[in-house]
Amino acid sequence: MRAMQLAAPRAPLRPADPTIPEPGAGQVLVKVSACGVCRTDLHILDGELVAPRLPLTPGHEIVGRVVALGPGVTTLTPGDRVGVPWLGWTCGTCAFCRSGRENLCDSARFTGFQIDGGYAEYTVADARYCFRIPETFGDVAAAPLLCAGLIGYRTLRLAGEAERVGIYGFGAAAHILAQVIRYQGRRLYAFTRPGDRAAQEFARGLGASWAGGSDELPPEPLDAALLFAPVGALIPAALAATVKGGTVVSGGIHMSDIPSFPYRLLWEERVVRSVANLTRADGEELLALAARIPIETHTTVFPLAEANDALERLRQGRIEGAAVLVP
Repeated sequence: MRAMQLAAPRAPLRPADPTIPEPGAGQVLVKVSACGVCRTDLHILDGELVAPRLPLTPGHEIVGRVVALGPGVTTLTPGDRVGVPWLGWTCGTCAFCRSGRENLCDSARFTGFQIDGGYAEYTVADARYCFRIPETFGDVAAAPLLCAGLIGYRTLRLAGEAERVGIYGFGAAAHILAQVIRYQGRRLYAFTRPGDRAAQEFARGLGASWAGGSDELPPEPLDAALLFAPVGALIPAALAATVKGGTVVSGGIHMSDIPSFPYRLLWEERVVRSVANLTRADGEELLALAARIPIETHTTVFPLAEANDALERLRQGRIEGAAVLVP
């Protein structure tokens, strides 16, 4: 099969032709129809998240069809259309797994990181971590929901009942989450790279009450600020924009160091917290909600062979919405 693989840290992906994998116990073989391109993939390529083995096939926003079952799989059948997310395997027995916090499992394995991912024509996945995709969405449209959507949704959940919600970093996750926020009757405030008028206009088109640079304050204090840009300096900026008792939630898996800041920004019971991965409950809830709204994902499609171009455009902030690879 064809694949795009990382062979060395901080190197471009290279074309490869590995053997089509066989599903093991509890796994399914998936023929990939589409795979979203995520900023986490950039963190892996850039060595900010060190790949546990090389060569590695990235990609964890996978949509495809089940073509073969491994021993013991009873929940799926060949022909089923499924989505495969970042969280690819958990032990099922630790205290975190038993309490519904499988996203914190110490033994967890991740798609496109420990498990070869979707920058390929085929991949294997744990049947427990395959989500059925609502017919509302085509393959390309569904792909960004598998990480940008899921992580964004969990980030919003951890913000509680906040009415005035700010989003820092208006990319793939934000453009999906904006539609959820508006559907739920909350008010949205968008923060982009300073001077990025196109991104600010894009945010207003998705219902933002206000859009400006990340170096600006919103017209009224936020109840919660959600961060998707991997810039540590945005933590104190977001704290300064929140009301007493407000919450700042970092949705990224990697972030540059947070600079020191005066205690007065954290005082008055403000909260800073992070999001780690996702749970299956997040996936089921988000996909059902996405179909009801229905969410419209904005995508730019690239052939699999142009994965490096898609990644570079994402790095430069030249993707409106989400990039998706199609084998």
